[in-house]
Amino acid sequence: MPFNSNELSNLSSNLDILSSEHLTSISNKKLGIMAGLLTLIIQSTGLAQSATIKVDGSSTVYPISEAMAEEFQTAQKGKVKVTVGVSGTGGGFKKFCRGDIDIQDASRPIQKAEMEICKAADIKFIELPIAYDAMVIVVNPQNNWVSEITLDELKKMWEPEAQGKITMWNQVNLKWPAQKLKLYGAGSDSGTFDYFTEAVNGKSKASRGDYTASEDDNTLILGVANDKYALGYVPFSYYEENKKKLKALGVISKNKDGKLQAAVLPSRETVEKGTYVPFSRPLFIYVSEKSMKRPEVMDFVNFYMSKSESLIPSAKGIPLPGKVYTMAKDLAKKGRLGTVFNGQSDVGVKVEDLLKRETQL
Repeated sequence: MPFNSNELSNLSSNLDILSSEHLTSISNKKLGIMAGLLTLIIQSTGLAQSATIKVDGSSTVYPISEAMAEEFQTAQKGKVKVTVGVSGTGGGFKKFCRGDIDIQDASRPIQKAEMEICKAADIKFIELPIAYDAMVIVVNPQNNWVSEITLDELKKMWEPEAQGKITMWNQVNLKWPAQKLKLYGAGSDSGTFDYFTEAVNGKSKASRGDYTASEDDNTLILGVANDKYALGYVPFSYYEENKKKLKALGVISKNKDGKLQAAVLPSRETVEKGTYVPFSRPLFIYVSEKSMKRPEVMDFVNFYMSKSESLIPSAKGIPLPGKVYTMAKDLAKKGRLGTVFNGQSDVGVKVEDLLKRETQL
């Protein structure tokens, strides 16, 4: 039966309405499905974030924490992710005291100014010693005029007053060549920089500024390895990995009477015996009290303390005596807050001194 023009027009309008309603229904269904998927993604992301442990800080501690993170993640079979960054001890504490990270790698104790910033942000922490390190004074292997160096000679090179003035080797020691002295050292955000300047110049961060600075120790190693007239300082672990490219200098220190002692080279033995002074230092991790309440963080810290004695040597570090890690696990379990260093680096602290402090707080 044929339709007239009015009937066709009405039918067309009805079909348009039905199509619109049908499309709207389909669109609503799609939106509902998309919303559901989005909710699942957000929930999944939330779960992933809650199972992520963020570590940052010292380049010296980095190889140790990275080795721990890899082993822990393997043991957890992918259930927990541990990220390890390298922004230097000072840069790491900035993040830590903002609450941006869970664990802070540190090549020196927390300083008073950093303690105040953490306090203002209500960031409480647990301080755990994890290893010892030797800061190594290095020169190019082609350097045949110096094999040992005094603290006075280092100070003459590195003190703030040397900037723009002490530029030649023979200005430090007349027996050394009249060649340009090129210096390489840690950047100002590095705990190594803080410790070195305090050990050599008597005050943290007191240093000449006209030297090649970097928080990346590999950059410093490359600089010294490629320059016959260079001198720098790097952590023991990085020196160990690059012995063929660098030459370590024996350090001549003074005894209590002010007399010069025989030069001592950096090694695991001289650090443990306390004879490599003043460039032996303890290394730490700082754990946020808030983060420690999360089971995955507590598990990682326990794993860290349990595996330190066996894993740290493979990361070219110098482990502490086994009883220190047992004690540290107990301190972490009890949630002992604060630092045994009162905001000071205490240059030259020996292993036995560290043990006494840790048991007295």
